[in-house]
Amino acid sequence: MAVLKNKDIENMSKEDREKKLKELELELIKSKVAATKTGSSKIKEIKKIIARIHTLNKSFIKKGKLKTK
Repeated sequence: MAVLKNKDIENMSKEDREKKLKELELELIKSKVAATKTGSSKIKEIKKIIARIHTLNKSFIKKGKLKTK
């Protein structure tokens, strides 16, 4: 799992961000299950990346760069 920086997320297209968001949400679920067995700190990192993507999507909507559905 690579750390996604704001600059990387901004350079992604809308479809890529949505795809990455779905992948991260699935990975978060898997990490939660694995954490009950092993005690992983990966969950916090995944949540931060998901929050970054949501935040940038909202800022794009406010700036008018991204159209809502």
